Amino acid sequence: MKRRVFLIGMSIAAPLAFFHRTAQVLATSPTTIKRLEKPHTAWRKIISPETYKILFEEHTEPPGSSELNHEYREGTYICAACYLPLFESQHKYDSATGWPSFTQPIAGHIGTKKDFQLIIPRTEYHCARCGGHQGHVFNDGPKPRGERWCNNGLALEFIVHSESLPALRG
Repeated sequence: MKRRVFLIGMSIAAPLAFFHRTAQVLATSPTTIKRLEKPHTAWRKIISPETYKILFEEHTEPPGSSELNHEYREGTYICAACYLPLFESQHKYDSATGWPSFTQPIAGHIGTKKDFQLIIPRTEYHCARCGGHQGHVFNDGPKPRGERWCNNGLALEFIVHSESLPALRG
């Protein structure tokens, strides 16, 4: 089976990935993210073992286990490994699934690929910079986009709007 890489308006080297882009996202200027050339094992020294399992071994945390489920202040959700901003708080909603959910990511900051771990194929998404597994996107979200970006809480950190975003880690 051949796998193709689809890059739509971005210069990201992401093997075996394509980028989930809707008409609304395409209407905005895409952000160019340079992919880190850092082996996944190098993150072990920087992040917790639980976070490493989620981000780089593609595990899933138990539903309802993340404090970010109840976070509704204004701010930005960043990748727990490299600190790339992934979601803005105005796009977070309660999906009643037990995981932090969003209606859309920050344009160009997410890469996706098909996940065949279950019988039904799903669309898995990763941080476009470090490749860390974040969660899965489904087409059962609220209107108008109809998307539910279901994220592992351990894969994110929340930065309240009154604080500066941390420098990107690499």
